[in-house]
Amino acid sequence: MAASAPVPTGDPSVEVVPFVLDVPDEQLLDLRERLRRVRLPEPATDPSQGLGLDAVTELCRAWLEEHDWRRVEDELNRRGQYRTAIDGLGVHFLHVRSPRRDALPLIITHGWPGSVVEVLDVLDALTDPGDDTRPAFHVVAPSLPGYAFSDKPTAPGWGVERIADAWAELMTRLGYERFLAQGGDWGAMITTSLALRHPDRVAMMHTTMPIAPRPEGFDDAMLAELDETERRWLAGTDEFRRVGSGYSGQQRTRPQTLGYGLVDSPAGQLAWMAEKFVAWTDGDGFGGVPRDRVLDNAAVYWLTASGASSARLYWESFARGDLSPVTVPSAVSYFPAEMVKVPRAWVEARYTDLRHWNVLPTGGHFASLEVPGDFVDELRTAFALARS
Repeated sequence: MAASAPVPTGDPSVEVVPFVLDVPDEQLLDLRERLRRVRLPEPATDPSQGLGLDAVTELCRAWLEEHDWRRVEDELNRRGQYRTAIDGLGVHFLHVRSPRRDALPLIITHGWPGSVVEVLDVLDALTDPGDDTRPAFHVVAPSLPGYAFSDKPTAPGWGVERIADAWAELMTRLGYERFLAQGGDWGAMITTSLALRHPDRVAMMHTTMPIAPRPEGFDDAMLAELDETERRWLAGTDEFRRVGSGYSGQQRTRPQTLGYGLVDSPAGQLAWMAEKFVAWTDGDGFGGVPRDRVLDNAAVYWLTASGASSARLYWESFARGDLSPVTVPSAVSYFPAEMVKVPRAWVEARYTDLRHWNVLPTGGHFASLEVPGDFVDELRTAFALARS
């Protein structure tokens, strides 16, 4: 992985450097050798115990025999990759400018087990919609600290709030004083934190996973008055916390111990992540997410040895953070297979200027990969309201 000559800015401490991804052949050979020698457990005695042996076996075979990492490199390199040091940490990001003069700057933040791969299938539609009546965006998509091609923190402290501040600084360096912000999963928390900490900078925010606790005074009688859909959402959220959040418990308490297995075993890293692409998407298998994108994402984690460093964000920030009301104009798009959904009244109690709310018929946690057209339409519709 090498960077080309820096772009002069006049201040070496804020240099933005073009980044060219070129994984050495030896790393790819090592990956293939490990996949050839993979050692898998016996089948589960019950499907509830995790991702099935047949599914993992087939994914490992496909990764070994069919996946083309150089295709991923080419996609990322063609889009425009950069790095810059913020608060002592090297940050990797995509920066794809629109040809439109009226395009609006938009920062999109991924979560776990995601990466900048999640934006690849929506970049063209967002930057150049081909219709002057539709909004266009200059897209900035950073890799979280400890993820992919950003540096791994060497000391505690890189939680949601610090990342939000780093993103504000990143947008300043790129010349964007006012901007739009979008995110799901950890990206939702960072985007919300951006809106809280930098309300003068964020023109509007959008999320697929609003962070909205039960409002004070929302009693059991009010719960009983919720419609059937919202009661089902709350039941699904409770079920997820009961049986679907074990990964989170491990990552927020012992990320280092987990990391030894993930960084040493590509099958372990793949299964740890792929289970979520099955559980959090709409439909069979990976829902609408192409298998190659699941493998692309796993390869990013594997080749950067990010198993432990990515998990540490849970240790840093899980169940912490500022839950103050968000006054920045906001938008929410709910996709049906999202694992945590709360009633609209709860969202409106926290996001006090909610300008767009929509419940989609299909899709899930990885909406930009699963239903990219719907995802883009939601951002266009929502952010058109930022002008008003």
